[in-house]
Amino acid sequence: MSKRVRKAVFPAGGLGTRFLPATKVIPKEMLALVDKPILQYGVEEAIASGIEHIIVITGRGKSAMEDHFDVSYELDAALERRGKNDLLALSRSVSSMARISYVRQKEPLGLGHAVLCAKELVGDEPFAVILPDDVIDADPPCLQQMIEVFDEKGGSVLATMTIEGPGISAYGVLAGSPDSANPRIYNCTGMVEKPKFADAPSTQAIIGRYVLTPRVFALLETTAPGAGGEIQLTDGIKALLKEEKVYGYNFTGKRFDAGDKFGMLQATVEFALKRPELGEKFRAYLKGLEL
Repeated sequence: MSKRVRKAVFPAGGLGTRFLPATKVIPKEMLALVDKPILQYGVEEAIASGIEHIIVITGRGKSAMEDHFDVSYELDAALERRGKNDLLALSRSVSSMARISYVRQKEPLGLGHAVLCAKELVGDEPFAVILPDDVIDADPPCLQQMIEVFDEKGGSVLATMTIEGPGISAYGVLAGSPDSANPRIYNCTGMVEKPKFADAPSTQAIIGRYVLTPRVFALLETTAPGAGGEIQLTDGIKALLKEEKVYGYNFTGKRFDAGDKFGMLQATVEFALKRPELGEKFRAYLKGLEL
């Protein structure tokens, strides 16, 4: 088995109901954060982390994702005729960004099922999972940090962030203890999905980045569907924990929940302020608002 993490799976077959009516015709992964779809931020993070092959799990009505990363001959020709070389280079950079494969998830049967759809393309090697809704601003990239932990420890790695107070109940929560050599690494002993605040085993909330060993595929295949007939990735990782070491990693960086309207607004403001061509004007505009 290759020990290097070369492939990343992007589950993107969900319905995006929290952004209706926009997502009636536009995949939520294609909603723009400033001027790029949120899916592209995750793809860029994966490439910057050394990933060579992107595997996107799609569903009905998701063809816009494939079109975005494909060559647009008509657009490129029009830009070339008009001498808009900067925009032409930008368009071509998106279409040549990465090697991308698409797998159709015929029914939205849960995150675990979406990951399982990638089994044939991933093969017998470790791989990453990136949830496009979680946009992370980090240097070095969050996934790169996790791959370094995987290379060091040799076991699956789950990204976590510290959540103090009742807000922890909105997340899967890691049970375990900090590693003696690196307190950002947690030796995982279990996980609880959306516990009551009083029952949370730690303050470490699991968010949408995973580096997993291929053993998880066989375990997901035997995982019984839970509520709503869905196969949960958490259940597969719990089964994996009985056989292998699993680690949590409290990454450095800031995470935005772009699958939520308020989180998307937060991300839009903060990413816009960091853009050289927008930041100064946008900051002045915000300061001038009567809030």
